[in-house]
Amino acid sequence: MLSEYREVFLEELEEQLQLMDEEILKLEQEEDCSQVVQSLFRAAHTLKGSSAAMGYDVMKNLTHEMEQLLDLVRSGKRGVTGKLIDRLFYALDHLKLLKLDIVDGGGGTGIDISVCVRQLRSYASGEETDGETAAIVNGEAETETEAGTGAGTGEFGGMEGFKAQEPDFAKPPLPLNVRLKAGECLDQGLNVHWIFVRIAESCAIKGARAFVIQSGLAEWGEVLFASPEMEELPEQNGETADIAFLHAGSGRSPGDLQTLVSDMMDVAEARVEAVSSEEFELVQPQLSAALPLEPAVPAVQSVRNEERGAGTSAKGKAQTIRVSVERLEHLMNLVGELVIDQTRIHEVERVQRRRFNDPSVEELGHISDHLSRIIGDLQESVMKTRMLPIEQLFNRFPRMIRDLSRDLGKEIELVIEGKDTELDRTLIEEIADPLIHLIRNALDHGIEKPEIRQSKGKPAKGTLTIRAAHEDNQVVIYVIDDGAGIDAQKMRNSAIGKGVITEEEAAYLSERESVELIFRPGFSTAAVVSDVSGRGVGMDIVKSHIEKLNGLIEIDTAVGQGTCFKIKLPLTLAIIEGLLVKLTGQTYIIPMSNIAEIVRVTPEDIKTVRGQSVILLRNQVIPVAWIHEYFRLPKPEGHKPYISLVIVGSAEKRLAMVVDELIGNQEIVIKSLGSYIGKVPGIAGGTILGDGSVALIMEIAGLIGKIGGKGAVSQGG
Repeated sequence: MLSEYREVFLEELEEQLQLMDEEILKLEQEEDCSQVVQSLFRAAHTLKGSSAAMGYDVMKNLTHEMEQLLDLVRSGKRGVTGKLIDRLFYALDHLKLLKLDIVDGGGGTGIDISVCVRQLRSYASGEETDGETAAIVNGEAETETEAGTGAGTGEFGGMEGFKAQEPDFAKPPLPLNVRLKAGECLDQGLNVHWIFVRIAESCAIKGARAFVIQSGLAEWGEVLFASPEMEELPEQNGETADIAFLHAGSGRSPGDLQTLVSDMMDVAEARVEAVSSEEFELVQPQLSAALPLEPAVPAVQSVRNEERGAGTSAKGKAQTIRVSVERLEHLMNLVGELVIDQTRIHEVERVQRRRFNDPSVEELGHISDHLSRIIGDLQESVMKTRMLPIEQLFNRFPRMIRDLSRDLGKEIELVIEGKDTELDRTLIEEIADPLIHLIRNALDHGIEKPEIRQSKGKPAKGTLTIRAAHEDNQVVIYVIDDGAGIDAQKMRNSAIGKGVITEEEAAYLSERESVELIFRPGFSTAAVVSDVSGRGVGMDIVKSHIEKLNGLIEIDTAVGQGTCFKIKLPLTLAIIEGLLVKLTGQTYIIPMSNIAEIVRVTPEDIKTVRGQSVILLRNQVIPVAWIHEYFRLPKPEGHKPYISLVIVGSAEKRLAMVVDELIGNQEIVIKSLGSYIGKVPGIAGGTILGDGSVALIMEIAGLIGKIGGKGAVSQGG
C-alpha cells in the first residue's frame, strides 16, 4: 500500500463523505434532483478510484455498488424514493465505519458490507425488500427479516472483502436517542454494558421472567434499552428466548453482573459485554444507530442553509495548501513566546527610559514599538490560520436531527444560520459535545409531538434554529426551539423532590434561578425528564464543559413558546485579554471576558446580609468576596478610603472581588501549570509577565462556585 499517500487519501475521504452526507439530504428534500444525483455519482466514482489505488478493496466494492445504482437513477431507470434515500444513508454509514477501520490500521476488512450491498443491488434490480431492516451496531452489519433470520453469512456474489458473522447473541439495532443516552452515561463516568440473557426452555411464562430480570437489573442501575419487547417472547415450553439489555450503572464489573444474572431463576445462559465510549461516540452523530427502510413518521422536512462558496480559484492554480495541525500548534506556541518576550522588551525599555536620557534608549523604544507591530501582525496571521468556519461543525447536525426526529416521531424543520462564522479549530472540536447535548434535549424534551403541538394551536412541525455570530470579539452560538419551554415552578418542585434543594431554598429562588436549576448536578435524572417541560440528562456536563472553555451559557425561555440557549465563547484558547491585579503584593490575572465592570466603593458601602458581605449596585445585590482568603494570602493592613471591586460573572452569577490594586490589561499567553502541579481549583493556568515573573490566571467559574457558592446571586436577584 502507498503509505506515504495515506494521509492525503484520508483527507479526501473525509471531504467526500461530508459531501455525500449533504447531497443525500438534498436528494430527500429537493424536487429537481438531477444535479444532486450527478454530484453523488461523482463522489462515489472518486472514492472508488482512490480506494482502489490505495488497496482498500472493501471500500472499492461498496462504492462500486453505489456508483452502479446512482448511474441507474441518473439515467432515469430507477426513481428517487424514500427507500433509495435510506439505502444511500445506510451505505454512507458503512463508508464511515470503513474509514474508522482504515484510521485504526485495519484497512476496512473488519467491516461486513454484505447486507448493504444486497440492499443496493435489490433496489437496482427493482426487487422489493420491505421485510428487511438493517442496522449498524458496533461496526458490524446485522439483519432481521420478517422470517426472523440472523446476520447474512458467507461471501456475497463472488466479491471479495465481505465478512459476516452469526454470534451466539446478536446485538439488536438501537434507536439514535438510546445511543446518545448511552454516550451521555459514559460521559458521566457510568459503566455501560450489554447484558444478553437466554431464558430456559422449561420456563412457562418467559415474558414474565424477562420482566423480573429487567426489574432486577433496574436495582443495579438503569436499563436503557431491552429487545425484544416482553410480549414478543415465545411462551410455549421447548423454546429458549434470548433478550438483550443495555444497562448503565456504577460499581458493577462485567463479571459481577454476569454472576448476578446467571444466578436468577430460569436463566440458562448469560453474557455481559462492557461498552466503550467509541461505540456510542457523540462527536460522530452522523453514524446512525438504526435506519428503518421506511420512515414511520415524517423526517426533517427542510434544511434552510446558506449557500456554500465556490472556494476554488477560477485561474485553475492551487490557492490553498494542507498543513498538519501539529505544525500550526507549534507555530502558535512560538508566537506565544514572542508575545511574552515583546512584553518584556517593552518593560525593559520603560525602565531604562526612567533611568537614562540617552539616544540608545530612544532607539530601543523605536525597536520595541516596531516589534510590537510586527508580532501583533504575526499573531493575527497565525490566529487566522487556526480559524475554521463553524460550518464544519454545523454540517454534522442535519443528518443527526433527521434520524433522531424519526426515532422520536416528531416533525422538525432545521434552520442553520451563520455557518461562515470562524472559530478556533480547537474550540470547534471542544464545543461539539455540548451542542449535541443541547440539540438532543431540544428535540427530545423541548419540541412537542405533532398532535400535542396542534392541540396547543401550534404548527405540527417544530422549528430548531442553530445560529452562530461574532459579537464583541466573541463567538455566540444559539440553540433555539419553539417547544414547550421550561416551567420554573415545575423545576423547583422537581428539584425539591430529588433533594437537590430544600423547600426553604426554593422559596428564595427567582424565576431565572429556578430555570437554572437545570444545570445542577443530580437534578437531570431520568425520573425528572418526563415531569419537567425542559431538558434531560447531561445539562450540568454541558455547563461545566463550556466554562472550561472560558465560555458562558445563558437560558431564555417562555412556557409554551420555546427556549433559547446562548453560548458565548472566546475566539481562541491560546491568547486572551486579561486584567492584571495585585493581591498582597502578588500579581493575578482576571480574563476580561468574565469582567462585567470595575467600581470603587467606600468600606461603608459594603453591608452584611445573613453573614454574607454584599454591595447594592444599581438595585442589584452582589456578594462581595476577599479572594485573599481563598488563596490564603494575608489581607492588607491599614484603612483605605476606597476599595476596588472587580465585578465578575459566570452565566447569570455575579461576584464582587476585592483587589488591592488595578494594574491594567494586556494580552496574555496561557501556559499550562503542567502535570506536576495538575489542576488547581480556581486557577486556569499561568503566564510570564514583562519582568519575567509568573502570574496565575483566575478561573472565574470555579472561583464563583467555591467562594460565591453560598451567596452569589443572579442578575435578577
